[in-house]
Amino acid sequence: MIVHVVGAGLAGSEVVYQLAIRGIEVVLHEMRPIKMTEVHKTDLFAELVCSNSLKSEDPVNAEGLLKKEMELLGSLILEEAYKAKIPAGKALAVDRERFSKGVTERIKNCPGVSIIREEIKSLTPSSDEIWVVATGPATSPSLTAFLKELLGEHFLHFFDAVAPIVTYETVNLSKVFFGDRFEKESKDYINCPLDKEDYERLWKALVEAETIEIEDFDKKLLFERCKPIEEIAKSGKDALRFGPLRPTGLVDPRTGKEPYAVVQLRRDNMEGTLYNLVGFQTRLKWKEQKKVIRIIPGLEKVEIVRYGVMHRNIYINSPKVLDPFMRLRKDKRIFFAGQITGVEGYVESAASGIYVAYNIYRMLRGKEPVRFPRETMLGSLFHYVIEGCVGDLKPMYANFGLLPKIRVRDRFERRRKLSEIAIKSLENFLKEHPW
Repeated sequence: MIVHVVGAGLAGSEVVYQLAIRGIEVVLHEMRPIKMTEVHKTDLFAELVCSNSLKSEDPVNAEGLLKKEMELLGSLILEEAYKAKIPAGKALAVDRERFSKGVTERIKNCPGVSIIREEIKSLTPSSDEIWVVATGPATSPSLTAFLKELLGEHFLHFFDAVAPIVTYETVNLSKVFFGDRFEKESKDYINCPLDKEDYERLWKALVEAETIEIEDFDKKLLFERCKPIEEIAKSGKDALRFGPLRPTGLVDPRTGKEPYAVVQLRRDNMEGTLYNLVGFQTRLKWKEQKKVIRIIPGLEKVEIVRYGVMHRNIYINSPKVLDPFMRLRKDKRIFFAGQITGVEGYVESAASGIYVAYNIYRMLRGKEPVRFPRETMLGSLFHYVIEGCVGDLKPMYANFGLLPKIRVRDRFERRRKLSEIAIKSLENFLKEHPW
């Protein structure tokens, strides 16, 4: 039996690696660089096209708990992320290039993996094949058309946006200060303080700026955590300073006070030569981005090395078309993994790849597929995406609201207990159902 994986993103990379190291023959189909997407810049596997942060490492945080569970399952993505880790406070941020190169080399060196650089436009699995669609949010138009025909009215989409990146050497350090929220000494974040006049000037520029017209654009389809900053600005004059520009926990050492608002820049590479504007996902025209960014104190002459872009993210209405193991109901030889299933986020996408690989491996060894325990973040996330949501599926990221409720009043203690239960549950599960 041969497993074909379409797409070498975070999910696809996990599927390929987890199966290959266990002796399964895998063919990886990746269309880059033969055909590039709107957002990818390289032909490397697991390229990060949005933020360089994989979010919190703290197990009392939902993202941190998800990482701990994935570590128990031997995640390739996390192994390479920790190798490429750069300082970012409590977050797991990576040097993009080093991370992607690491994943690419690990997969290329796996025995039994064939890599074909081609665009897959349709799926025609034979009786001795399994196919995994892990093409992510930037699925090619040709494959999108095929999936629409295959899935009919249950195929959905939403829009996503990414933030600009600037060079450290062109930031005016005399106007900014360093520090993560509540961590005064951190050099991982640059903070550009805004007084009321600065803020209102920036807000006015954002709401008046020209945006790029995108075919079939619909504000209702914007995923909340990647909402363009200009759309947030248009929702109310104070929306930014209570959202991505909130000053909470950021005390300017020159005044001893929190500014009226703050624009944060997060380190984007190991050397600290690049920083991305936190929360500045946008679909503004490039000339407008330059004008807006240079209003920000400290960024008046900043060099922008990557402008923010917006693109259509593709995902399917998984509860209508997939079974609990992420197989197509009408054809059990076809699996889906990654953001195309409706999970949202880098780590969540990789996690779904592990889940799919785990059950494919079981099937190929003559065992029945199994669900991960509901007490785990993995199990609860996939339960929501496949069968737990109400109405049409909206993309979902890891959060404690997905886990079964427990009676502990204090929020921190409740989350600590939920994390403890989740880890123990997965450890017991893996003893009963090992790879």
